Amino acid sequence: MPTPSQDQKPSFLRRIPMAFGAFFSLLGNADKAARYERLDEPPAPAPTPVAPPPPAPVAAPKPAPAPVPKPAPVPAPAPVVLRESGPDAALQLLALLQREARFIDFMQEDLAGHADADIGAAVRVVHAGCRKVLQEHFRIEPVRSENEGSRVTLQPGFDASLVKLTGNVVGQPPFTGTLSHRGWRVSEVKLPKLAEKHDARVLAQAEVEL
Repeated sequence: MPTPSQDQKPSFLRRIPMAFGAFFSLLGNADKAARYERLDEPPAPAPTPVAPPPPAPVAAPKPAPAPVPKPAPVPAPAPVVLRESGPDAALQLLALLQREARFIDFMQEDLAGHADADIGAAVRVVHAGCRKVLQEHFRIEPVRSENEGSRVTLQPGFDASLVKLTGNVVGQPPFTGTLSHRGWRVSEVKLPKLAEKHDARVLAQAEVEL
């Protein structure tokens, strides 16, 4: 006889003897009665699904640091135009100072035996002549445009050939200090062209009065 499948429900007539058998079985077996009592309890409610925790907030990326501005480059001085170069140019300058200011005569003179008043009068002549030479043959400009005595700040990368630090120099730039001298630089040289066969070593000709 084929065995009924587990999903096949017994008929009403089949359930009658099963009920009587279960009745007497439960009366005589306390353990089975306890199991039967549990079968009659309502099913336990399904556990409430626990929502997964929200994902941890993702930290926003930090902005890239702003680039450090580089110090502005120091403009190079204007090119110097030399009409004459080398030792001849230096000798030519001495000749001009001698011609206009008697510079060499003044520097070669022993001033120990002269009175201060005489020296002062001579200095005025030398000063006027030297000033004339500088103004006619050189264009001289200050290195710094600020007034002397003003506070200035030297940023990193400043040109040490243009600015000399004095006093208590410690640490690294930027340096802030007082401008004690604006400095000078030549932007143009205009020396007259030497004639051929001219001996530049002769700074002043000897003079013979007849």
